[in-house]
Amino acid sequence: MSMKKWTDEELVSTRDNLETWNKRNNNLGSGSKLWLFTAFLGAFAISTGVAFIFLDGVDVMSIILITMGAITCASWYKSEKQRKDNITFLAEINKEIKSRKIKAEPKSKDKTDMQGSEIKEDVQKESSVTEAQAAEKRSKKIEEKSE
Repeated sequence: MSMKKWTDEELVSTRDNLETWNKRNNNLGSGSKLWLFTAFLGAFAISTGVAFIFLDGVDVMSIILITMGAITCASWYKSEKQRKDNITFLAEINKEIKSRKIKAEPKSKDKTDMQGSEIKEDVQKESSVTEAQAAEKRSKKIEEKSE
């Protein structure tokens, strides 16, 4: 996949998404340690299952231990590989942005910023509507008094 054909907006938006992902994962220091601990438990389950097979013979529990350990280790390997690929891809995107000499545009607004601006617009519209309604009521009262 060549990034030479990507537009500047696509590059910047992809970079922003990957940077937010990277910041979120770097802030979760205990989460990565727990995930690594889970991978070690998976490896321990595999070795325990194999040891039980040698000592007691083939048993359902040994097969379950080996299977669950293998699934745990495979999922850890897959997620770790994906994390490394994302970091490499982010570096490539930053390199491409520097080679194109794209100015550092302000990052896209967060959903909360967008919602905040929408709320402000709604409040302004509502206030103008209520002012118009109040003016109509005043004019009706004045007309009633004059009659």
